[in-house]
Parts: sequence; structure tokens; C-alpha cells
Amino acid sequence: KDEIEAQIKACYELLEGQKGVGMHEPLVDAEGFPRADIDLYQVRTARHNIICLQNDHKALMKQVEEALHKLHAREKEKQAKDEAEALAEARSQNQSLPQAFAKVNAVTPGSPASVSGLQVDDEIVEFGSVNVNNFQNLQNIATVVQHSEGRPLSVTVIRGGRRVHVGLTPKRWAGKGLLGCNIIPLQR
Repeated sequence: KDEIEAQIKACYELLEGQKGVGMHEPLVDAEGFPRADIDLYQVRTARHNIICLQNDHKALMKQVEEALHKLHAREKEKQAKDEAEALAEARSQNQSLPQAFAKVNAVTPGSPASVSGLQVDDEIVEFGSVNVNNFQNLQNIATVVQHSEGRPLSVTVIRGGRRVHVGLTPKRWAGKGLLGCNIIPLQR
């Protein structure tokens, strides 16, 4: 492209050097004879080369435009494909997440639950030996907590669409209860 543009510029400069003859000025005098003050052969050759080079330039620019359209179309397809794959992966992760049976709706700062990393809105999948298959009511969790005082419990929660494991040790602390959090059953 740059080479063609440089050649066109050189041809225009050659025409300008011929007493300002451009692409459309007449090459004959008032009486119809060829002008004697210019090199007719050089002017006609330069005009011809300019026309040919402009056609080549136009064709080249059309190829560049088509290539850019294809490139952007491929990029758009790739982006759509990546988004579809990400959506499919998110769906498969959501399907593979176990079902929660309870939810944490309050955590007291400084409590054993807070120290272990339990957070509000965590959905409980496993609390020690309690899971969705054997959970009947909150008394199941209370029993596990009482029997595990001072010993670490494995708690699995769903947080932000991901499975998170927390080591929780129920124990006496300055506040109420052994955990310092409030758990409510999920209505499914």
C-alpha cells in the first residue's frame, strides 16, 4: 500500500514538474497541435501510470477491508464461543454443587464461627455428619455441636456458587452458644 502511494506521488510530482500539467489539462495548444513546452511522452506515461496505480491501490484496499471484516467476524465468533463455553461451564458447576439444607444468616464477630471463616449467606451442605440426606431439623446440628465441643468439625458450604470447606471448632466463648452464628433451615 505504502509503495503504491509513493509511486503515485512520484508520478504526480513528475506532472507538476512539466509546467503544472496535471491529470486533466489539455496536451494540445489552441490550434490543436501538441504542446511544445512539455514532454508529451513523459506526461502521458505518468498519467497512465497514475490511473493504473490508483486502480491497483483501490483493489488492494478492498482486499484489506475484506480481510479486516473476516478478522473481526472470526474474533466475534471466538468471543461468542468463549462466552458459550463459560456459560456451559458455570451451568455444569452449578449442577455439580451438592444441595444445601441450611443457611447462615448471622455471624457474631469474634465468635468461633467468625474465627473459622463462616460468613453470612453461606449455604450449608455438610455440618459434621449432618447432610441433606439425614437432616430433619436444626436439632440435628445442635446435637453435633454439643458432641463436638472442643473438637474441630468439618463444615462444607456453598459461597458465591463455589464449594468451600471450613474447619469449625465449637467452644465456649464470651458470647452466647458454642458457635456464635445463627443457622436457619432452607425451604426447598
